[in-house]
Amino acid sequence: MARISASVYTSHVPAIGAALDMGKTQEPYWQPLFAGYDYSKQWMKQNTPDVIFLVFNDHATAFSLDMIPTFAIGTAAQYTPADEGWGPRPVPVVQGHPELAAHIAQSVIQQDFDLTIVNKMDVDHGLTVPLSLMCGQPQAWPCPVIPFAVNVVQYPVPSGQRCFNLGKAIANAVQTFDADLNVHIWGTGGMSHQLQGPRAGLINKQFDNAFLDRLIADPAGLAKMPHIDYVREAGSEGIELVMWLIARGAMSDISGGKAPEVKHRFYHVPASNTAVGHLILENV
Repeated sequence: MARISASVYTSHVPAIGAALDMGKTQEPYWQPLFAGYDYSKQWMKQNTPDVIFLVFNDHATAFSLDMIPTFAIGTAAQYTPADEGWGPRPVPVVQGHPELAAHIAQSVIQQDFDLTIVNKMDVDHGLTVPLSLMCGQPQAWPCPVIPFAVNVVQYPVPSGQRCFNLGKAIANAVQTFDADLNVHIWGTGGMSHQLQGPRAGLINKQFDNAFLDRLIADPAGLAKMPHIDYVREAGSEGIELVMWLIARGAMSDISGGKAPEVKHRFYHVPASNTAVGHLILENV
């Protein structure tokens, strides 16, 4: 049967993608950030999965304010890069895994989570920047990707507890897929940042590092954190961190297994007025 072997957590700042695409990774401003992913790229080469289940949020690329699903799973065979701001990144088309995606949708919906099924969707920097940080600039991404979009843009957004429980349901779904697949689950977005208003530029290093500590050691407790704490401590866009709880909820210790092994942890500020966090956990 299929199995989740690891979870990856990373920010998906659009300026990171622009820096990569414009060859600025060794400039003094950007070099410390990209150095934090050197280990990750090597780890990815040595631990390439068969499929990545990638949790991200759309930035008005696939979904407008006319229709915003709370949870949307991509079931297409491929996804074209698109974006706001700098325009579509010059990155490979994302290949999907329709069979596993359809199975996860069926299983998770039967576990009482309402998902929107998306058979055609463009993907923006929320998905492609994490792939670039972990995989570099290949001619093709190393494996298929299942995009899973979460609404953290327009309130009401899902609670951390809801996301954490959803991760458990996704893990159950993967384990019942009748094929020997090695699956990674990635949670993206965050960390602390605010893009508008009097607090624009807010970064809270203390909150961010405490979040990473609890994500590792006390995810069930962290899942209970209310929305207002994210907004107050991490800024209006800090709510993206609930997506990390989906990935964490899918790890085996949540269902009675051993605690995951921390393979890499990295934190850096600033990156275009955003705090960048990164973590790799492996199931034992």
